[in-house]
Amino acid sequence: MTSALPRKVAVVGAGEIGCGFAALCASAGWPVTVFDTNARAAERAFQEVPRRARALVALERATPGIVERGLLEFQPGRSLLHAVRDADWVIEAVTEDLIAKQKVTEAIDEVLAPEALLSSTSSGIPPTDVFARCRHQGRCLVTHPLNPPELIPLVEIVPGERTSPQAITRAHDYLRALGRMPIQLKKPVPGYVVGRIAAAVWRECIDLVLTGAIDVSDLDRAVSLGPALGWAAAGPHLTYHLAAGEGGVVQFLQRLLRTFESWWTNLAGWDKLEPEQLRALMQAIEKAYGGKVPMLREARDRRLSAILRTLEQARTT
Repeated sequence: MTSALPRKVAVVGAGEIGCGFAALCASAGWPVTVFDTNARAAERAFQEVPRRARALVALERATPGIVERGLLEFQPGRSLLHAVRDADWVIEAVTEDLIAKQKVTEAIDEVLAPEALLSSTSSGIPPTDVFARCRHQGRCLVTHPLNPPELIPLVEIVPGERTSPQAITRAHDYLRALGRMPIQLKKPVPGYVVGRIAAAVWRECIDLVLTGAIDVSDLDRAVSLGPALGWAAAGPHLTYHLAAGEGGVVQFLQRLLRTFESWWTNLAGWDKLEPEQLRALMQAIEKAYGGKVPMLREARDRRLSAILRTLEQARTT
């Protein structure tokens, strides 16, 4: 049975993810309230959420009338109680710190209506840890988006040990109603799935830059126009399954497994950046992109929108 749409969404935490999730909900015409204990962050959200929601119209990802209807009902929360009162779905989006998340989810759980859904945008903390202080853990789970959440459709659903099947179903229904593509983890692992893949790829990218194999801008181009392009169309397993033609992955592994194994022995294996390496990495990235962030963010969003539009059209033809 499909869950009804939420009559109100509350987002607690007005950072990049919180504002993006709020903009996504507003762009769907849903009433949304944003609360943050930091007055400056809350004030910024009152400008940022409408800007990001209307940007979706310019990118042809949302309908003007629906966006404006949602923004008419967008409001800042005067307090945590005011923000979550009458909310059918509360999205916790505070900083990625276990203690901070436990404190805020406990506070939300104490004042939230019993039938409401409570989700966290944590990018890798086990949900049982995030909601450890909550009394009503059956309605709690992680819904982890990628940045920017109003554009990238993938969301990881990570249930906790005590999450009810009904809560999982509601999370799927709400996310699909927002045009998201949820994937559900069978079990929580540190970093979840997306974070672990990103961490592994980024470590090798960092290593290639720091060892002088390639510059930052060329490395980013190599990934975005190389494997990432293929993965956007097929994902890594299907990419290799298709690469060998009729023989599929069996033939691919027979021919190339030893080559990959020789590369695996030579990949970066460190698990910590030393201070001098961190400085070198920051300097390399600043040299490539420093002073251009607003322009680069706008360009990234245009590209993301174009890629999504093409993928959507390909799925329907």
